[in-house]
Amino acid sequence: MKSIYCSFFGHQYEVSKKVTYHVKEYKCTHCSAQLTTNGKGDLTPLTPKYKEINSVLERIHTSRLLRKGLQQDRTFMTRNEESLICLRPHFS
Repeated sequence: MKSIYCSFFGHQYEVSKKVTYHVKEYKCTHCSAQLTTNGKGDLTPLTPKYKEINSVLERIHTSRLLRKGLQQDRTFMTRNEESLICLRPHFS
């Protein structure tokens, strides 16, 4: 049952978990109702099906970030730091 506050004023959602950059899980601060974003970007109740989908998305997202992070580290090792930071035009 919803709390009295939520029935009068509506839910007050906070981000409880960031799954990816565009998928997040939300939780009401008063009644603990949970929502997530679906494939179209709409808010839907967080069911066991969506919990599983979000866990798979999070695993894929973190593995891609780690893979990209390793590739970026390799490029930083091979290049000179001054050339990465320098903002002067290089045509002179």
